[in-house]
Amino acid sequence: MKICLVSAFPPSRQGLNEYGFHIARLMNQQPSLQLTVLGDDLESPQAELPGFSVIRCWGFNKLSNPVRLLREVRRIRPDIVWYNIGFASFGGYPLPAFTGLMIPALTRLSGCYTHVTLHQLVETVDLKDAGVKSRGLYMLAGTLATHMLLSANSLSVLLPAYRKVLREKYHRGSVFVRPHGILSGRPEYPDLSRRGNPVHRILAFGKWGTYKRLELLIPAFLKVAERLPRVELVIAGGDHPKTPGYVSSVAALHKSEPRICFTGYVAEEAIADLFQSTSIAVMPYTSSAGSSGVAHLACEYGVPILASDIRDFREIAEEEGIAFEFFEPGNVDALAERLLAVLENSERLEAMAKLNFSAALRMSMPEIIRQYIHSFDLRHRIKMLRTASRFRRLPRWMPLRPAFSRRVGERFLSWRNAELSDYLNSTVTGSPHNGNGNGNMTRAPEAETDDTLPSPIAPLDQGSKRKGDAA
Repeated sequence: MKICLVSAFPPSRQGLNEYGFHIARLMNQQPSLQLTVLGDDLESPQAELPGFSVIRCWGFNKLSNPVRLLREVRRIRPDIVWYNIGFASFGGYPLPAFTGLMIPALTRLSGCYTHVTLHQLVETVDLKDAGVKSRGLYMLAGTLATHMLLSANSLSVLLPAYRKVLREKYHRGSVFVRPHGILSGRPEYPDLSRRGNPVHRILAFGKWGTYKRLELLIPAFLKVAERLPRVELVIAGGDHPKTPGYVSSVAALHKSEPRICFTGYVAEEAIADLFQSTSIAVMPYTSSAGSSGVAHLACEYGVPILASDIRDFREIAEEEGIAFEFFEPGNVDALAERLLAVLENSERLEAMAKLNFSAALRMSMPEIIRQYIHSFDLRHRIKMLRTASRFRRLPRWMPLRPAFSRRVGERFLSWRNAELSDYLNSTVTGSPHNGNGNGNMTRAPEAETDDTLPSPIAPLDQGSKRKGDAA
C-alpha cells in the first residue's frame, strides 16, 4: 500500500509536527506500507530525520501550496493521500489557510483516495481567544472550508461531539471518530519515586499566547508556594505563531523568581524525563481547540492533570477515562486551591497517575494506526468489488470483457499482499462504521502487575480536608 502523508514534519516546528512524526514512524515500521511524507518547508536547510522519505513541497502561508502538493501527488501516484491537519496548518492568514484547506478536495478530484484527520472544528474555536478580528467572515470562510474538507473520501475527528456537529450542521461526508491516542507504542509506568522528591514539579506544556496563557497560572502558583515551599513551576514550550515574543516577555517579568523555570522548546528525547519527574500537569486554558495533545502526553507517562473546566476536557475525561481535576476557568484562587488540594493528597496523586497510565494502555498509537490502515484497506476492497460487479453486468459477447475482469482481479490481489494481511490480522481491531462512526479498539496488553484501577476515581470534594489538615 503506497501512502502519502501530508503533515508538518520535524525538524519543522509547525503545529501537529509531533503527531505527524509518530504517524510516520509507526507506518514506516511496516514493510507492507510504502510511505512518503509530504512535509512543510523548513526555514533554513536542515538534515532530514534518518529513515524517512520526505519531500518538502508546501509551506506555511504560501499560496502556491495547491500547485506544489498536487504536482507531487500526481508524480508519486499513491493509493492513499492522508492529511494530518487543523484549520491553521497551511497558514496564519486567511487566504493561504483557506486555499490550503481546498487541497484535500482537489486531491480527490485528481483520482486519489483522500483521508483527512481534522484536529479542530471552526465551530468549537473561541474566536476571541484565537485573536480573530473579522469573526463573521472567519465563520463564513470556516464553514466553506469545512464543506471542502468533507468532500474528501473520508474524514476523522478526535471527539464524538465533533462528529455530531458535522452530521447535524453539514449533513454530508463520511465522518469517523478515532481517538487521539498516545504518541508511543507503549506508555511508561509512572516513576512515583521521582515525584515530590525533593520538590513537587508543576508542569505547563504547550505553545503559549492565544487561548493558552500564563497570567492565570503564575499568580496561582505563587499562592501555592506560600503554603508549600517545596514546589517549582516549569513552563515548557515556546510562542504560538500568532503571539511571537509572548513567553520571553512573561519570563522577563518573573526572572527574579527562582522557582519558575522557562525551558523553551523541548526536544523529543527530553520529553520523557520532563514528564516522569512531574507531579501534576496544569492546563490553564481559556478555551480549547480540539482533543488535547498535552493531556494524552501526560497520560503516556502517568501524570495527573489539572485543567480548566471546559467542555472538550470534560468529554475527553468521559470518553477516554482520563483522570482530570477541574477548576473554574479564569479564577486564580480556584486554581490555587485545586493545586493545593491535589499536591497535599499523595494518595490522590498516585491514584490519578495509575488511572491515566491505564487509560494510555487502552489507546496506544499502533492500534489506532492499524485502525486507519484497516479502514483504508476495507474501502479499497469495497471499491474493487463494486467495479468487478459492474463488469459482470457487461454482455458476455463483449470482446474486452475478460481483459477488464482480469485487470480488476489483478488490482484487487496486488493491493493486499501477505505482509499487509499479517499486519492487519496481527491484532483484531474494530473499524468505525459509516452508520454511526463508532468502532471498538483493542486494548493493549497490560503488564502483569496490578497497575490499573477497578473503576474511575471520584474527584476530590471541593470542601474536603487535605491530607495533613487538623481533624
